Amino acid sequence: MFENLTGRLNQIFDNLRKRGKLSEADVDAAMKEVRLALIEADVHFSVVKTFIAKVRERAVGAEVSKALNPGQQVIKIVNEELIAMLGEPAPLNLTGAKPRVLMLVGLQGAGKTTAAGKLARLMKAKGERILLVAGDPYRPAAVKQLQQLGERLDVEVEADASLTPPQLAKRAVEKGEKGGYSLVIIDTAGRSQMDEDLMDELRAISVGTNPVDVLLVIDSMIGQEALNIAQGFKAAINVTGLILTKMDGDSRGGAAISIRSVTGVPIKFIGTGEKLDALESYDPSRLSSRILGMGDMIGLIEKAEAAYDAETMEKQAKKMMKGEFSLEDWLDQMKQMKKMGPLSQIMEMLPGQMGQAARGIDLTAVEKSFKQSEALINSMTLKERRNPDLLNASRRRRIAAGAGMEVQDVNRLIKQFREAQKMMKMLQKTGGKGLGRLFG
Repeated sequence: MFENLTGRLNQIFDNLRKRGKLSEADVDAAMKEVRLALIEADVHFSVVKTFIAKVRERAVGAEVSKALNPGQQVIKIVNEELIAMLGEPAPLNLTGAKPRVLMLVGLQGAGKTTAAGKLARLMKAKGERILLVAGDPYRPAAVKQLQQLGERLDVEVEADASLTPPQLAKRAVEKGEKGGYSLVIIDTAGRSQMDEDLMDELRAISVGTNPVDVLLVIDSMIGQEALNIAQGFKAAINVTGLILTKMDGDSRGGAAISIRSVTGVPIKFIGTGEKLDALESYDPSRLSSRILGMGDMIGLIEKAEAAYDAETMEKQAKKMMKGEFSLEDWLDQMKQMKKMGPLSQIMEMLPGQMGQAARGIDLTAVEKSFKQSEALINSMTLKERRNPDLLNASRRRRIAAGAGMEVQDVNRLIKQFREAQKMMKMLQKTGGKGLGRLFG
């Protein structure tokens, strides 16, 4: 997400940091580069124009000229104005009588059905009792897809091919009232483009169910067209929030930056992957930090908390600091890391120089190494995992054959493991003073 934009902005900011003083010409040159970077990232030209004007007005004023570090002050201004442009965070409207109704709308292929499943998972974790509604009888396998998601989440799905979508949605809300459901999530039909028949159906569902939120699901990879779609739906139906999907893909990120300013509709969630847990509540300050290469430590901590069991984590940390952790513990840690999501997402959340250094790593090679290590450890017996000293030549040959690899791969794994043990013992002796040198 925003990889190209982040790289361009970091180059511009590095040049600003090197200057002891900033002239008006320096600011203008930097703003020209920022303007180009935003336009290349597919940010709407009117949004770019307003943004640059606001940043420049502040950057040539007293708050920069009197600053101890003018370059850093300009970056601070850019960050603050970017947060303002991205808009205030807007949580779901969960007021009123239960069941509250959430209605998902959007064009075909935007990811509405998957978004409904992700939203159901998120809200169920917060204690809501969910009823999903399969309101798209037109797309092949749409109902089946939602039912499969419901089975995975242990969430009931209301579906009936004999009813029209407005009739089905109304019946689902009545069922929610009688059955003690707190939240009804309606997945609606989409088209390849907006048409009056689709809008009439969506308006009929809305009138019959009185949703507390109508969430427009938009594919962020379609760039500027996302703005036209959002404005079209807003004109036809009372859209109260946006879900931007596929933010983990090759999108240049311009839709996320522009869409709030252009449409006035708040972004409520962003989808960052295909998995059901890959849905984040929208936070403009955290998104701005990621765009500017400052990382997102809060997001990283949240991912870690969701993936790691606190008690197990504490036990493993104690064993690691004593240098007592085994290959079995190492395997558990790799599995927990995989739960956090793709390495590319984790790396872009790291701040500052750490993040820049991490982004220079060949992540494909790292992920391949993880898979190989996991396969080799899985090929070992429980005793061998807990006591690597047992791994003589014949055992290593058996492990390599079982994992479809070479003995050299087993030797490399054991060497890496021994080095990690030594490092942890060193950190225990020094009371963790070696961590600074370890992470640069």
